[in-house]
Amino acid sequence: MKKAFLILLSIVCMMPAFSSCKKGDQTIKVISYNIRVGAAPDKENHWDKRKSASPAMIAEQQPDIFGLQEALQMQLDYLVETCPDYQYVGVHRDDGDTKGEVMAIFWNTKTQEMVKWGNFWLSETPDVPSRGWDAACFRTATWALLKDKRYNKNYYYVNTHLDHVGTEARAKGLSLIVDRIDDINPEGYPMILTGDFNVDLGDPCLQSLVGRMEAVREIASVTDSLVTYNGWGDVNEYRVIDYIYESGFSEALSFEGLRKDYDNVPFISDHYPVVAVLKF
Repeated sequence: MKKAFLILLSIVCMMPAFSSCKKGDQTIKVISYNIRVGAAPDKENHWDKRKSASPAMIAEQQPDIFGLQEALQMQLDYLVETCPDYQYVGVHRDDGDTKGEVMAIFWNTKTQEMVKWGNFWLSETPDVPSRGWDAACFRTATWALLKDKRYNKNYYYVNTHLDHVGTEARAKGLSLIVDRIDDINPEGYPMILTGDFNVDLGDPCLQSLVGRMEAVREIASVTDSLVTYNGWGDVNEYRVIDYIYESGFSEALSFEGLRKDYDNVPFISDHYPVVAVLKF
């Protein structure tokens, strides 16, 4: 009887329909989140009144990695304090030291390992603090090589924030990112690009990514088509400007904008975080 049971159990474990016997799905969850600069005079939506929503969102979603845009040091410090499983890398954009916003990459230390990282400015002189082309602000991209400790898989992650004024700066800045991606990834590892691009779907700026990376919103098995910028509820301001792109992953399983209230805060930011699940 015991022998018959063991034979039956071995047959069951060879059947793909039984998930308990399958190998792990080898997925990674990523979020792109414009946190809204904490010094902005946002009245009822000021950072001090809404900040508790961010760790609440992270606790619920438990991303393996996420990219922040517009983060000031006080916001980074708050997330490190309230999300103890996460660490971050990034550079202050205005001087590379202490001034300005940071395009930070946060990773879950339980699932991910930082291998190396770097930063460059979106300008004609990318290796020093500088404003590029017709940009209104200094703009940067942060990149990192990480290892998913669960699956022993390496991948690259790039996080950026394109200029809100300069058309040429957006186009050339994104083109620079694409060129740098080739330079930093000679191994051909899977790649994730997140950011607030400050352009709507179909903008010519996005053409530099065609054939190089794919928008997860457009290829995911489960996705949505809703806006990512909410303007604190101003219906005239609703736009799709936040993106997650990928290359080298076997499948994009889902893409979603996070529009719910967290910790009873009506708006976590003037942008909705966007989350994707990718399969190695």
